[in-house]
Amino acid sequence: MAGNDKAPDANIHAGNEGNEGGTGLEPVDAGESAAAPAADASAAAASAAAAASATPAAKPPLNLLDLKVEKSCSRGLAGWLASHGVSLAISSYQSGRVYLVGSDTSGRVSFFERIFERAMGLVGNAQRIYLGSLYQLWRFENVLRANEVIHGQFDKCYVPRNAQTIGDLDIHELGIRRDGRVVFINTKYSCVAELSLTHSFKAIWKPRFISKLAPEDRCHLNGLAMVDGAPKYVTAVSRSDAVDGWRDRRGDGGVVIDIDSNEIVCEGLSMPHSPRWANGKLWLLNSGTGHLGWVDFKTKTFVPLVFLPGFPRGLSIFGNTAAVGLSKPRNQRFEGLQLDAELARRDVDPWCGVQLVSLAGGDVEQWIRFDGDITELFDICFLPNVRNPMMVGLRTPEIRDLITFEAEFPAAPSAS
Repeated sequence: MAGNDKAPDANIHAGNEGNEGGTGLEPVDAGESAAAPAADASAAAASAAAAASATPAAKPPLNLLDLKVEKSCSRGLAGWLASHGVSLAISSYQSGRVYLVGSDTSGRVSFFERIFERAMGLVGNAQRIYLGSLYQLWRFENVLRANEVIHGQFDKCYVPRNAQTIGDLDIHELGIRRDGRVVFINTKYSCVAELSLTHSFKAIWKPRFISKLAPEDRCHLNGLAMVDGAPKYVTAVSRSDAVDGWRDRRGDGGVVIDIDSNEIVCEGLSMPHSPRWANGKLWLLNSGTGHLGWVDFKTKTFVPLVFLPGFPRGLSIFGNTAAVGLSKPRNQRFEGLQLDAELARRDVDPWCGVQLVSLAGGDVEQWIRFDGDITELFDICFLPNVRNPMMVGLRTPEIRDLITFEAEFPAAPSAS
């Protein structure tokens, strides 16, 4: 891609809601050029109240469809994604967007977006993606087989197969157990939960310092690390046991908790988010200071690796590279954190975007930047073995016309 600071439009392929290019499945043609999808259309009704509550200071346009977003990226991003055989899924609750970022056959970065109100936690792989939203937990399934593409370019097509209504639990991060069950951080009730066939959720764990399940967001439980297919570590902004008590402890009240032992394994953090177990370490974001780092279990302290220019939230690790989501700090509610001083000391403005960081030395290898009406991201997920993904929206031709089925007929009885 040409240009260091901003990729020119010719090298960014933007897909969106109104992808009307047909629903036929075609073999992959390595020499095929990508054709841009049609114009934007709604995938979910816009919610002015949800947008306003998510970003009280930013005051985005009332209709989510009216958001104006400019995307730019580093010149080597398309090549990096293609050479590693991965794509990215990114959520932004403030803008109600899910972005799928891959590389097309013309060597461009491909952005494909859908609208889901208050898009929050993301977890997935080449076959399945889970997404938490305002009051539902969504499951998307890839319907394409190996060597199939749709619309002449997308090698994965994630279709919404289930949306379980759970209510507004302020759902945060998600995990998938080794048996396939999804678990999630129920921030409103300060617990880790599973889906229930009958009720909004089934609580499976809460911090020892939380005296009861109550819809009070007492400690702002927010991040979840899975280890060997089981929930293992969580992050919380404080140890508060009173309604909204965490807001008074943003500077240094944050903790990491071992679910199995209920032990606090790291403390003194500032608004920690996104714990991830990788390469024998527990990585996390000390968001209030702007650092990516890891936990020293012996001293129960955070060891910073690199400062990132923004409020870091959302972390995914592929090999020795971390994808970190960055948001612009909110006024009023989150001001006064060490992050403000760090930005001023380095004479930089905060980003909304993604940086791919080497865990070996902390260098930024590639980046994506969002400008305009989007100011906050929530989660990010590497999708290994995915080149150029798309997602079916709720108000597009695909939701009606893209029909796939399993053909498993019993063997016909032999003639006697």
